[in-house]
Amino acid sequence: CRSALDLVPFGIKPLLRRASAYEALERYQLAYVDYKTVLQVDCSVQAAHDGVNRMTKALLEKDGVNWRQKLPPIPTVPVSAQTRWSVPSAGAPGANTPPATVPRGEPDQTAAGTERARTLKEEGNELVKKGNHKKAVEKYSESLKLSQECATYTNRALCYLTLKQYKEAVQDCTAALRLDPKNVKALYRRAQAHKELKDYKSSIADIKSLLKTEPKNTAALRLLQELNRA
Repeated sequence: CRSALDLVPFGIKPLLRRASAYEALERYQLAYVDYKTVLQVDCSVQAAHDGVNRMTKALLEKDGVNWRQKLPPIPTVPVSAQTRWSVPSAGAPGANTPPATVPRGEPDQTAAGTERARTLKEEGNELVKKGNHKKAVEKYSESLKLSQECATYTNRALCYLTLKQYKEAVQDCTAALRLDPKNVKALYRRAQAHKELKDYKSSIADIKSLLKTEPKNTAALRLLQELNRA
């Protein structure tokens, strides 16, 4: 990856792959820097967003609330590198396409698509605050057609729980966990949905997975007690 970055500075693929390698080696600070650098090049790369979230949790556990002070400097990505990824080369179509490019039929991960998806998600959030969960589901569904975001799946799952559509809630939480395997909201909401579907074994498994990440999560501990009594 370093050799590739020497040839093409701020290349998204080698940055993501080096970040994954650092993560596997538990060098979380270096992984965090690489994931953040990717987001400077292209803020729509979901893998980088998920990586930043994972590294933030890992560094918070490892170094406490002052973890940011121990980070190595994050390089400033020049505008030329950003435009290199956003404008494909005329001579070689697709040659400079970042790995976030999505196959046909998948959600639109372009910057414009991601921005529209974010707006729709926020509209859904406002509808949830007003108690209009059915309409919020529609907004979240539109958003997910444009960009698959973990938070959008967990938000829609919450609506499905409220609407007693428990199988749909399980599906959304599972989709969120594919993007972020340790997502606490997804694990908790899927556990709630499994409980309502009387699948207590799966519900307990989700809560135990959640407690590995957040051992003192009071809502999860309370739900586990209820499940043990069920």
